[in-house]
Amino acid sequence: MNKILIANRGEIAIRVMRACREVGIKTVAVYSEADEKALFTKYADEAYLIGPAPASRSYLNIDKLIETAKTCGADGIHPGYGFLAENSGFADRCEKEGIKFIGPSSRVLDLMGNKIAARHEMQKAGTPIVPGTDDPTVDDDEALRIAGEIGYPVIVKPAGGGGGIGMSIVHSQSELIKALENSRTIASAAFNLADVYIEKYVTHPRHIEVQILGDSHGNVVHLNERECSIQRRYQKVVEEAPSPALTPQLRRQMGEAAVKAAQWIGYEGAGTIEFIFSEGEFYFMEMNTRVQVEHPVTEMVTGIDIVKEQIRVAAGEPLSFTQDDVKINGWAIECRINAEDPLADFAPAPGKVKSYRSPGGTGIRVDSGVYASYTIPSVYDSMISKLIAWGRDRDEAISRMKRALYEYIITGVKTNIDFHKAIMDHPRFVAGDIDTHFIEKEKSLFDDMVAKTESETPLADKLISSQDKAKKAALIAASTAAAILQKNAAGQ
Repeated sequence: MNKILIANRGEIAIRVMRACREVGIKTVAVYSEADEKALFTKYADEAYLIGPAPASRSYLNIDKLIETAKTCGADGIHPGYGFLAENSGFADRCEKEGIKFIGPSSRVLDLMGNKIAARHEMQKAGTPIVPGTDDPTVDDDEALRIAGEIGYPVIVKPAGGGGGIGMSIVHSQSELIKALENSRTIASAAFNLADVYIEKYVTHPRHIEVQILGDSHGNVVHLNERECSIQRRYQKVVEEAPSPALTPQLRRQMGEAAVKAAQWIGYEGAGTIEFIFSEGEFYFMEMNTRVQVEHPVTEMVTGIDIVKEQIRVAAGEPLSFTQDDVKINGWAIECRINAEDPLADFAPAPGKVKSYRSPGGTGIRVDSGVYASYTIPSVYDSMISKLIAWGRDRDEAISRMKRALYEYIITGVKTNIDFHKAIMDHPRFVAGDIDTHFIEKEKSLFDDMVAKTESETPLADKLISSQDKAKKAALIAASTAAAILQKNAAGQ
């Protein structure tokens, strides 16, 4: 490949462009009117305006993306994550237009995009699945019967989407019918598919996913697992690799199950098999058929560039390594830095970034798409960056993350940096005793965040104070110099 169009924005666009630049591939940015001054538009070799701010008229406009790719002569399109990354129609269109979609085939996207179909395929592959319905739940009486058989609590899920949208945990028969109605309504609006299904709700669940890579030569490998249990409203907040919950035996079993599942469906590219883990048992939850937001933690502990491997595979080359080459070296933790207010139920807080200085030092990586004076748009996701810390072990990774969070300077918008500090200090997190309800249960995190803010002077405030002192000293010096000059002039 000589030129790749990145059909995305923000930090993931920068991330893909970095990989391309390292291997000598030209990059093309596409942007909406809201992103005209975004960093990724300047980083790319070429940039094209594709529409107004609403994603439906820009980043989700398949016709415009294909037209732009043809105009600039792009060999392939990298969809990043979100937007059209898991859209089988977009992949199919790319295939028909002779443009390489850097991801799995439209057939696989279609198959794994429907959660019910994915459950069927995983059953065939021999992957453990959570007890639940095998078909869309249409009849309410049938739903009541099935829920009664598998036992409450159960969880109602849309068949066509992810990210927790439309999901409901149901604890009793009286709640089930309303939950089904709500999920169908939300699913229809969000995914254009009203089908929902029911699964047994696993108590104290941990969210553990296995990174896989496959090529067109029949090779599939796993890069071990990531722990993604620190979540708010089913959205990940903190991720780490490896998981503190797994034994070497469980790690091997989970990795083998993920590879077997990917081989069964003929998977090519980067993806993850996501599992629910509880009390020593793991069950298939869903497959993400794209590069994940949290892929850097896996890169940090394996030394493998996942995006470069995506590009190799898309170009028809075999993977550059085998399963025996994959080793875990140390520990990595990622904190998603968002423009949001944790004390206002994590409400987005877009606006102008007045000052920005990212942390550095040994073991620190920052994937970001912002800069000082940049205005974070209100129409897209509020993520500012991903802050990743590596250590020789988990304790060192936590210590480095805490140090990096202290160093991180972002002013002008509210962020969740102090909330991350509270998580890193929490005894349960330090002990690795976490599940997907950690934030929901540990209400003290918000008090700890406030206490931390009040007890520790932010580095930004110290620098601003130093600048004020320097300005004052400069003004005094200038005033003194002026007085001396005036005096000398009068004497002359």
